[in-house]
Amino acid sequence: MNIAGFEFGCQIDGTCPLDTIQPPIASLGFGDGAGQMEHFVKDDGMNIFRLPVSWQYLTNNVIGPLDKDNFANYDLLMQSCLKTGAYCMIDIHNFARWNGGIIGQGGPTDAQFADLWTQLATKYADNAFVMFELMNEPHDIDLTAWVASCQQAVAAIRKAEKVSHTILLPGENFSSAGTFLAGWGAALASVTNPDGSTTNLILDLHKYLDVDNSGDHPDCVMDNVADTFEPVAAWLRTNKRQAMVSETGAGVTSPSCFTDFCAQNTALNANSDVYLAFIPWTAGSVNSGYILDLAPTLTGTKWVDQPMAVSCVIDVWSSVTGSAAPTWGLTFNAKGIAAPTGAAATSTTGSAAASTSSSSVVSTSKSATVSTSGSEAIQTTLSTGSQPSATLSASKTKAPNSANGVKVAGGLMAGSLLLAAILL
Repeated sequence: MNIAGFEFGCQIDGTCPLDTIQPPIASLGFGDGAGQMEHFVKDDGMNIFRLPVSWQYLTNNVIGPLDKDNFANYDLLMQSCLKTGAYCMIDIHNFARWNGGIIGQGGPTDAQFADLWTQLATKYADNAFVMFELMNEPHDIDLTAWVASCQQAVAAIRKAEKVSHTILLPGENFSSAGTFLAGWGAALASVTNPDGSTTNLILDLHKYLDVDNSGDHPDCVMDNVADTFEPVAAWLRTNKRQAMVSETGAGVTSPSCFTDFCAQNTALNANSDVYLAFIPWTAGSVNSGYILDLAPTLTGTKWVDQPMAVSCVIDVWSSVTGSAAPTWGLTFNAKGIAAPTGAAATSTTGSAAASTSSSSVVSTSKSATVSTSGSEAIQTTLSTGSQPSATLSASKTKAPNSANGVKVAGGLMAGSLLLAAILL
């Protein structure tokens, strides 16, 4: 599940004002991300969460060192996530930009982007339960230059870390799975580790089901199974690569979405050898009026999941058995991320104890979210926790000519990216 709030207000031009941030931390007066994640793991078997945050927030609006106070707030959420035994993904929610300038293409330099990741990798150097998503939804970029930017960031992470972390490689057109084959997939697959291997480098996919793939509309009209995820799965197998669907969602009250979203996630589960996880959008500091709100509600001392989360995420995980893990692919287990049996790369272990009973990453056995063959669905609902008001909420806005739309979380700014649940 996505746990939103630290990215609220981010626009697709990479502007991310600080006054619209709603950290999903109850003690700060917003959503109870810690409570939501504890519930998702304990009651629903999830084991992966995506924690979006803006670059501007982490550095207090300057390109440079992490801001001590702001990073401490973000780390509160990270430590709450790690405490559950789940995998926890850092998502820089800037659309490959900083205040309008594209990374490595007139905006921040590749060296500055790599420095951000050096700092973050250093903070979590010895914990393989922390995953790194290099960037949320790049769009309208020079693809060759973007590949070079990602390559430099990967090299920086590998230099700073003490155990090998999973790194997600985001593509063009808002990382749309719908344009993966004809657009950006092969290019991002060319990014390697410093030793030339691709171990722990996972392709990052996003996909919605409404009319323009933006997530802005309540009804689902797309066949993401036959049109997208089945052909992409075939490519991944042929090329011996794996992917995570780190962002996907559907209108929570539409009958069409209960059909199509469930069908999509069932298909992802059935192809869990190459789809390691699917992470629904969203929970965290969202309010009940948001059409993609999957946050559970707290009634007394009991968390109650949204019907969409139960039907299309939790029940799908518990009723469908995924594909067996390939010998060349990654697996996820209670010790962290294990290297493929046929790979020369070093395997990883984590310092946090993952819950073997949780299902956030796809596994070869039935699970709610995680499996040993990868992570199944990272889709789950987060609870709203305590909301200061209904004024600020996460919303998605369609990007012009986008095959996958983009979400911009924002209080008074319309806008939005989660935490996901992985099945083991």
